[in-house]
Amino acid sequence: MELHWKSALELSAMIRRREIKPSELMTATLARIEQLNPKVNAFCALRGEQAMEEAKALDRRLAGGETPGPLAGLPLGVKDLENAAGMATTYGSVPFKDNIASADSTQVARLKAAGAIVVGKTNTPEFGHVGFTKNLLFGTTRNPWNLERTPGGSSGGSSAAIASGMVPLTTASDGGGSIRIPACYTGTFGLKPSQGRIPVDPWLGVHDWTDLGVLGPITRTVKDAALYLDVAAGYHPADPSSLPHPGLSYLQVLERSPKELRVAFHPDFGRAKLQPDVRREVERAVKVFSQLGHKVDVLSESVPETGLEWARLFFARRRVLLRDWIEKYRAQFNRTFLAALEMGDRLGWEDVVAAERKRNDFNGWLQKVFARYDLLLTPTLPAEAFAADGPPVQAEGRPIEEVMAQALSGIVFTYPFNFSGHPAASVRAGFTDSGMPCGLQIVAERHREDLVLQASYAYERARPWNDRWPAL
Repeated sequence: MELHWKSALELSAMIRRREIKPSELMTATLARIEQLNPKVNAFCALRGEQAMEEAKALDRRLAGGETPGPLAGLPLGVKDLENAAGMATTYGSVPFKDNIASADSTQVARLKAAGAIVVGKTNTPEFGHVGFTKNLLFGTTRNPWNLERTPGGSSGGSSAAIASGMVPLTTASDGGGSIRIPACYTGTFGLKPSQGRIPVDPWLGVHDWTDLGVLGPITRTVKDAALYLDVAAGYHPADPSSLPHPGLSYLQVLERSPKELRVAFHPDFGRAKLQPDVRREVERAVKVFSQLGHKVDVLSESVPETGLEWARLFFARRRVLLRDWIEKYRAQFNRTFLAALEMGDRLGWEDVVAAERKRNDFNGWLQKVFARYDLLLTPTLPAEAFAADGPPVQAEGRPIEEVMAQALSGIVFTYPFNFSGHPAASVRAGFTDSGMPCGLQIVAERHREDLVLQASYAYERARPWNDRWPAL
């Protein structure tokens, strides 16, 4: 296998065995980015010279006998909603183009302490507000499987960098599907942990009172995601909601997948309209769990809908925090983003309570599901990736709630689990008739990332995907 397709775990092992120097890996990485990024636009900013200097310094320390960390020498892409010291955190927004970070986020600091080397920032839609990656500052990011299609969002730059073999590791975040959507569209593995599993730093000086967004990895293998979580998870005082370390290694428990699990599969949540070939591939993926010896039941019951309530809470916080910026730089913000933020202006405390009631309804349904089952499977998304510049949504002259409802119909399986806080992953289910990846979502009870990873790994071994990537 070519170097750029090797997993993070394989590359780390090669560095530990002194089969390759960190500087040699960084040289290959930067060459790959130089070759492919003009086509894909996964990276919106690079620190190539500094990364190479850090890789050479690591060469010298390893030659001197230093014990390498678990991520020693691995090139890392950082999503442009998160701080990497010395680089601009633009949030994909023109008014923030010169917002230079003075320090790393907690997550990035932990990854660097384990030996990862930041290569650059990955592109994202403005403040991560949509499920495809395009902004006024850096333009459109494209799917490596088909450059006319989107890699999804909001972690689209991260998923495109992984799927094209530019880097072995990237950070990502998920407030309504922003890890699982791009993982699905690019055939990568994406894990949305439980809220609090990885500490989240204050955003514009405020913690997330809506409790929707989490941090997590997009990788080419399940083992790489487990390795990432081993490094990034655990309490930090910067996030008062962060969870204590679980006291286990996610990587080490992968091989101990439980037998004879009770598995529920809900194909449509009672309202999703699946693309026929997506349905075909997802159903084939679900059959693997029966072949692995698990008991699989198909659910057809109604699932409480939470879409507009989730959206109102998601955008209300952003509207309040960005008010002064919008008043000063309104013309520099994306118009659709501004229209969505207006929902926050109309949100009162009665609306907040109504949204929490909806959240409670969905949690009540999940409580009953997980009383009967160990895992819940769904499609990750009902359709394959759409055009790179965005879906065919007609917004002019329509109330934003109508536009939002149409957009939400395309991510009906992802945002509910941000509302509920359950860990969820997207694994590659197969390919549509046009050759685009589609995904299966694996969900477990809160704080059971170990079970999600174990199930994902067992599925990956039964249907390996790491030998097929786009030929760019």
